[in-house]
Amino acid sequence: MATLPIQTVSANPTNLLASIDMGTNSFKLLTVQFNPSTGKFLHLNRLKEPVVLGRQTASAAAAADSQLRAIEALKAFRSFLQTHGIHRHRVVATAAVRESGNQPEFLRRVRDEVGFEVEVLSGEEEARLIYLGALQFLPIYEKTALVIDIGGGSTEFLVGQKGKVIYGTSVKLGHVNLTQKFVNNNEILQMRSHIRSILQQCGIVDKIKHYGFEIAVGSSGTVQSIERAVFSGFSHNVVNNNGPSCEGFGRDWTFSKEKLRMLVERLCGGGGEAIGRARRDQFFKRRSEFIVAGAVLLDEIFEMLDIKEMEVSGYALGEGVVAEMLLQVCDNYDFNANARWGSVARLVTRLLGMKKMGMATQCANIAKVIFEGLRKCNVLAETENKVKISVSWNDKDLECLEAACMLHNIGLVNGEKGYHKQSQSIITNGDHLYGYSSEEIELIALLARHHRKKFPKPNHKSLKEFSEEVKEKFRMLCAIVRISVAVQKLRGLNIQGMEFSYSHEGFKLIISKRNDQSLLPGIELLAENDETELTKELGHFRKLSI
Repeated sequence: MATLPIQTVSANPTNLLASIDMGTNSFKLLTVQFNPSTGKFLHLNRLKEPVVLGRQTASAAAAADSQLRAIEALKAFRSFLQTHGIHRHRVVATAAVRESGNQPEFLRRVRDEVGFEVEVLSGEEEARLIYLGALQFLPIYEKTALVIDIGGGSTEFLVGQKGKVIYGTSVKLGHVNLTQKFVNNNEILQMRSHIRSILQQCGIVDKIKHYGFEIAVGSSGTVQSIERAVFSGFSHNVVNNNGPSCEGFGRDWTFSKEKLRMLVERLCGGGGEAIGRARRDQFFKRRSEFIVAGAVLLDEIFEMLDIKEMEVSGYALGEGVVAEMLLQVCDNYDFNANARWGSVARLVTRLLGMKKMGMATQCANIAKVIFEGLRKCNVLAETENKVKISVSWNDKDLECLEAACMLHNIGLVNGEKGYHKQSQSIITNGDHLYGYSSEEIELIALLARHHRKKFPKPNHKSLKEFSEEVKEKFRMLCAIVRISVAVQKLRGLNIQGMEFSYSHEGFKLIISKRNDQSLLPGIELLAENDETELTKELGHFRKLSI
């Protein structure tokens, strides 16, 4: 019997974008997969190389060794993009290249040796893109927001509302150049005076106070490290180095002026000895060298702008670059359209970190391919009077399915034991998901709860409030989640190239193996127990789909 004439559904490898941020302290590569109809994007990979391009001074020519590190980092990024078939990318450079005396020579070398055309951002343009990135992470579209991003060579300030810039500027104060000029000489008081003088001279204080703001948002590594230190008790010398465990899901990712001041006093209270301790302390890891300068700079900004509290964005310049690229490929792209989805990404990022975001994204992508394949099977069955799956799908079902895949293992923040139940609790208890109805949140939480252990029976107590129709739909969605989680664990496979088809023989999910060279460090090929788990989950799906 011939295969039914249904179009094969596949993960679309053309819907991939990448941004490369050539920062003063580090170079960052971000890869995403996007939905061209909505502009919704999912993180796939985030790579970071500590180049420290501006180690000399913010205005000096980049040193030869820094240039070599920069070229090697960009070559590694190029290789990664080629291996993963990502052809659309944008490369931007910030303060270190912007202020470099040998900028033309360096950019020519990048073009000749790597093949990248680098766009050197003005300070104002950098601030605007950071604001666009924050809009993808926080529900601040309607608010007048002050966004502050402390980088290695400069600090960006922007006041914006509804995606429009009211005021934006860049100031040549960064944690790398301040460290070299003041912290290395234990001149903290002199550094404070210098920061206040620069901020007053450039007129930024009066301008921001003139425009006003409803919420202050901080982005990038320095602000994120400060928030983590405040939350983990570093300023009280009681540190939980395991991150946001135990009560982490109740964390609001903000910090007050008072908490920031306590942290700064802890970092600087012992003079040179305290600063040296901060550098040796493993809490701040690679950022230890620059955290003192970054924290003092933010402390002075809080004081001069009368900031009482700051909310932290997990997205910044890289995501802003992606958002602007989406304007060119998505019709009627709305920066505020993805507020619901942004709340899902925010919860995953804050509890599990960016590294595990890519794994969650893979799981969601697998689920989407299966879901769309089943939905097309139903459409075909109706037109040809074939037997179809007994549930009907809609776009909100898909959105809940993707959210459950993204959030299924956030309970790991409290340890592995019973983490699926913890995932359900975190999703249900707390105002984490923005714009979802209570019914949708319950569905997402239950899908996360049942992604492992025993497959839920129709009379399971957690489903007692559901109608028979919803129970059937839930169990099918649950089967898709479980298959997606099992497939995602088979890490030697090319997820981007998978296909889903339907014939008289049944459903087929076709995934090819990846070349070993395309695997990230630490990723191993599939294990026998992973295949066993997948076989078991396929059995659940088979029973439901017959």
